[in-house]
Amino acid sequence: MPIKVQKNLPAKIILEDENIFMMDENRAIAQDIRPLQIAILNLMPLKEDTEVQLLRSLSNTPLQVDVTFLTTKTYVGKNTAASHLDKFYQTFDDVKDRRFDGLIITGAPVEQLDFEEVIYWNELTEIMEWSKTNVTSTLHICWGAQAGLYYHYGIPKYILNEKLFGVFKHKVCNRKVPLVRGFDDCFYVPHSRYTGVSKELIEQNENLEILVESEEAGVFSVISKDGKHIFITGHPEYDRVTLDSEYKRDILKGIEIDKPKNYYPDDDPNQRPTLTWRGHSNAFYTNWLNYYVYQVTPYEL
Repeated sequence: MPIKVQKNLPAKIILEDENIFMMDENRAIAQDIRPLQIAILNLMPLKEDTEVQLLRSLSNTPLQVDVTFLTTKTYVGKNTAASHLDKFYQTFDDVKDRRFDGLIITGAPVEQLDFEEVIYWNELTEIMEWSKTNVTSTLHICWGAQAGLYYHYGIPKYILNEKLFGVFKHKVCNRKVPLVRGFDDCFYVPHSRYTGVSKELIEQNENLEILVESEEAGVFSVISKDGKHIFITGHPEYDRVTLDSEYKRDILKGIEIDKPKNYYPDDDPNQRPTLTWRGHSNAFYTNWLNYYVYQVTPYEL
């Protein structure tokens, strides 16, 4: 997929080195095609890492995608340079009069707070309400999934006994839904979170369906019956070394944490982690773009 991004975005250079087809504004304008308009509300602290991960995940169909990165106005993190945010990001005020084919709401390291205690909660709820009318399909990731389930369907999160951290086996519950088309019966997904959502409460909601779950990690993928809201509790977009970086960062901070499960060869943090989830991650994002965005978007932008 040719992804259209601003020509100086650092992620563009990284992905081009991986032989992923990136397109700048000049070449995109020369093509007589209407690209999909995808907004990414990036709530992660290391925004540039998340940019690379998500752009890579969106790069596996022949569709052209025009990406708009969004950040919150009510909170500015300290881990990304202000110059980067000023150059490559917009706020909700900048785009609220636009329509998008798709929206991605990322996770955020605020999961142990009550939703209403999060500084930008009111701004996020305004964006989620706006998405009902201005976005064809919204993909919510990790804490973003918990926030979306809470806001749209009243399903709360709960604190786990210990951090769910590692790469876990998942099984498909309903193979007939296009979002999991091409998936094997079992596949792997990274998780890194302190909270979960109730399978029972989701099953009680007639507007929601669980598509994928895990014996260890619980519910992974939930979809609204109209396909407008998709929720995933893990991080299929993660790089090979993302969990490794999180683990070693926490160790340096003196945080007591177990090694990520099912991740290092021989459970040895000195060895290079085994990548076991990239294929299904690519299939997931491709299916979302194709079946829930491209095939059904009503917008003539």
